[in-house]
Amino acid sequence: MKRIMSVILCMTVLFMSFAVFAAAEEGMPVEVKAKAAVLMDQTTGKVLMQMNAHEKLYPASVTKIMSLLLVMEALDSNKIRLTDMVTTSPVAASKGGSQIWLKEGETMSVDELLRATAVYSANDACTALGEYVAGSDEAFVAMMNDRAAELGMKNTHFENCTGLDDDAENHLTTAYDIALMSRELMKHEIIKEYTTIWMDTLRDGKTELVNTNKLIRFYNGATGLKTGTTNKAGCCVSATATRDGTSLIAVVMGSQNSTDRFEGAKAMLNWGFANYSSSVLQIEKSLIADVNVIKGEERTITPQIPQVTPVLVPKGREKDIVQDVEIAAAVEAPVEEGQTLGTVTISLDGEVIGKYNLTSPKYVDCLTFKTVFCRLLAVLCKN
Repeated sequence: MKRIMSVILCMTVLFMSFAVFAAAEEGMPVEVKAKAAVLMDQTTGKVLMQMNAHEKLYPASVTKIMSLLLVMEALDSNKIRLTDMVTTSPVAASKGGSQIWLKEGETMSVDELLRATAVYSANDACTALGEYVAGSDEAFVAMMNDRAAELGMKNTHFENCTGLDDDAENHLTTAYDIALMSRELMKHEIIKEYTTIWMDTLRDGKTELVNTNKLIRFYNGATGLKTGTTNKAGCCVSATATRDGTSLIAVVMGSQNSTDRFEGAKAMLNWGFANYSSSVLQIEKSLIADVNVIKGEERTITPQIPQVTPVLVPKGREKDIVQDVEIAAAVEAPVEEGQTLGTVTISLDGEVIGKYNLTSPKYVDCLTFKTVFCRLLAVLCKN
């Protein structure tokens, strides 16, 4: 019996050691009670911590991040407008789960349906928006899957636009893929006008909307984004927040309860803000030399310095960032406007954290006989 107990004790210790090792391998410096989690920098897409990031799981209403992204893109392309009125179809009116009880034939504006979807996670409103954008619910889901492929969401397949999964078998995604589509959605500044609403009303105050994302009210800097809960998925959230110019995305999937998902997201966000900051770098102009133009109307051209996006660095390491400039000694005419003349590589501890092209600010034509003659005449006159 003692031997058996010893074996069990050893196995338990080994298992616990493996679990700790696995957590370290996953890069989880904080406790997150969930099946999977990811913390990503919104600006650069850098993953700061992860746990089972690529495990396929049911996302519940976090699905609607992709639905909202397609609506935002339709607005940007002027395919639809916020003031457009949408008529509720039988399909949209029949959706269960969280809803605003749209009736068949009832009309609401795109703006109102967006609020219902982003704030209250209304399945009927989301379906109505999808049908308006794509023509049908099926066509919209096809758009969702196409867009997921374009974003590199390799482990994602959507069966509907809402996240309802009672009859879904292959409606799956991953924490990493959710972070990808969350990052893309947050590029649309207007979405924050909806995802940061705590309470709102529709139908002249008759329908009340309360945000399902409690972090919007209780977490400093919260900007969104979307919660989701079903029996299959558990409690999920993609939480976005910005502090002092640093924007982060915390994805939690498969928590046993709502408290665990929010606490997990908060823990990741707190750790991220405590350990990283976004640094806006200035490229050293002294490192940028003029480029000779062979057989060009102009002898030299000054490379145009690009606008540098903020880079994420561990706090206190800003002075350790290295800039490496590679630039052509000469290029042959004609030189096109925007033509790459060199690169600036920004790195920290040997890891590239940013790379930018130095380009020609204008077009430089080939040397003409007239220009050659004028230059020769100028030389002769000096002598």
